Amino acid sequence: MSTASERGHGGSEPGHGRSEPHLGVIVGERRRLLNLAYRLLGSAAEAEDAVQEAYTRWFALPRQQQEAVESPGAWLTTVAGRICLDVLGSARARRERYVGPWIPEPLPDRTEWIGGRAGDGTGPADPADQIVLDESVDMAFLVVLESMTPAERVAFILHDVFRYPFAEVSAIVGRTPAACRQLASSGRRRVGAARTPAAPAAAQAGLVRQFKEAWEAKDIEALVGLLDPAATMTADGGGLVGTVLRPVEGSRSIAQYLIHIAAKAPGLTLLERTVNGRPGLVAQHTGVPVTVAAFDVTGDRVSRIWAVRNPEKLRAWTGGEPA
Repeated sequence: MSTASERGHGGSEPGHGRSEPHLGVIVGERRRLLNLAYRLLGSAAEAEDAVQEAYTRWFALPRQQQEAVESPGAWLTTVAGRICLDVLGSARARRERYVGPWIPEPLPDRTEWIGGRAGDGTGPADPADQIVLDESVDMAFLVVLESMTPAERVAFILHDVFRYPFAEVSAIVGRTPAACRQLASSGRRRVGAARTPAAPAAAQAGLVRQFKEAWEAKDIEALVGLLDPAATMTADGGGLVGTVLRPVEGSRSIAQYLIHIAAKAPGLTLLERTVNGRPGLVAQHTGVPVTVAAFDVTGDRVSRIWAVRNPEKLRAWTGGEPA
């Protein structure tokens, strides 16, 4: 996770006419801002837009106003945070019109991909490349964040994840420090109530491998045995591709659905890949990722599966183009 010392409130020189090293300080804030915005929004594309808008507003300032800013890094954080707060507010209305469940955008670990897909190093820098994959971006955590109000989410992420003091959080959220403290506390309770202790990565990787092998073998009983009896599977197609529109509940129902999918899509290739910092699976068809699956493990069984099929959310996995 980011810490207070990593927040990078640097440089006070103006944007217009500043020397390249000082301009570099401003531009150097981008990675931190992207990490913050992704955790606030659950979308790398929306995070990039929010950060770009913050920079646009900075460089639109007259030189005299830039010179008056004591900490450009803090200024950019405040502006980006407020933009994210506005986006979260409008997102609620948009997601009411969304076809099927909305799942946060999954992110790859680019070091696992070789050749042409998910970052071959030949194209422009992708914002997803700059997002640190730690416990604050695993899919289970992001899904809990979706249950928070916009103000709760912003206060909680800024304080508990990025270690901003409530005086600074207050300036972004537009409420008193005491109110922000209560918002963060409420968010913390939501996380505590919803999350189970994460399984060790090695144990989850082994379980996901067994799951992959059982799915490839179309072994329904093996799949049932790997799933918690009360497991749920949620799929996000965004109305752009076919998928189940309601969560599938129960180990046998999930196993039957997966076998049905495998029968309908011959030639589907399953790859073990890191999804938001945790072991997951990527399904490819004719070499193109079409589904990214994140897993939550309780004990020694899979308790939740999030399958993202919306091609607009898979651009980080397909080299920038919708699958």
